[in-house]
Amino acid sequence: MSKETLPSPMKKSARTPSAATLERRRRQIEDKRNAIQNAALELFSRFGVHGTSLDQIATKADVSKTNLLYYFGSKEDLYLSVLRQLLVIWLAPLRTFSLEQDPLEAIGNYIRYKLEISRDHPAESRLFCLEILQGAPLLLGELEQPLREIVEAKSAVIRGWIEAGKLAPVDPHHLIFTLWATTQHYADFRIQVEAILGKTLDDPVFFEEVFTGVRALIIDGIRPR
Repeated sequence: MSKETLPSPMKKSARTPSAATLERRRRQIEDKRNAIQNAALELFSRFGVHGTSLDQIATKADVSKTNLLYYFGSKEDLYLSVLRQLLVIWLAPLRTFSLEQDPLEAIGNYIRYKLEISRDHPAESRLFCLEILQGAPLLLGELEQPLREIVEAKSAVIRGWIEAGKLAPVDPHHLIFTLWATTQHYADFRIQVEAILGKTLDDPVFFEEVFTGVRALIIDGIRPR
């Protein structure tokens, strides 16, 4: 057989990753992002964005700084990601408000949900409070656009409930602000509550006492006269 007619060597074909492999990689990426965000949350809520370094976050998340920057382009990107995640959780029940609902039931459920967030996500709530107290230098765009839009939309729903005679005539914006303030108090001032009462929302009995009391104060104030 001449040189020209020798068969060419077999080329290895690239193997397409299986669905199971792709899913495993997706979970690994998600787990890594969550580990970084959780580490960042703990440090940001204690020391603020300016008092926390990427090196500290990387060490706490058990990743290299280079690996951290692969997932988040900068410390500010990571900080905003943590706060945006809180807003998604925070606003989920408010988004469900609709004219078809019974307003007293919907608002009562919202109070319980927000107290559960204060119980289960106190660090996120404190971080948000810290950002607001500093003038929201990094979050202002989120407040002026998505947050404002959802508040305006749900204020319109509350006005609809009032016009239908289902609620007392109250200002929708101030009602929403009151709901936020009373429920988030138990996260933002957790230490103060515990110092005075010796209890936190982690105590199931105390949680129900708080829920019952806050719900009564608000529901009785907005119940149709």
